[in-house]
Amino acid sequence: MNIITVQELKAKIDSKEDFQLIDIREDYEFDDYNLGGENIPLDNVLSSTDKINPNKTVVFCCNSGKRSAAIIHALNRKSNLTNLYSLKGGISEYQETFEA
Repeated sequence: MNIITVQELKAKIDSKEDFQLIDIREDYEFDDYNLGGENIPLDNVLSSTDKINPNKTVVFCCNSGKRSAAIIHALNRKSNLTNLYSLKGGISEYQETFEA
């Protein structure tokens, strides 16, 4: 499975790299704090694969990185996408690293 660190993600955001960020937390979590990506709650991801861009790097994020890793495993079984990344440590680590 592909992993991206919070430092690598921040570099992508800062350089305005063309990638897709999918936040799989629940709506209320996304509303509390987000990095600007698209919110597709975990329960809806497998039925929303048409929203995943096969031609870009796609970074999935959640609170700790566990849900994003799990959904990538599920997507890898369902499709042959190789462009999916899980944010290591999730939004929590991002906040601790860059906003503390």
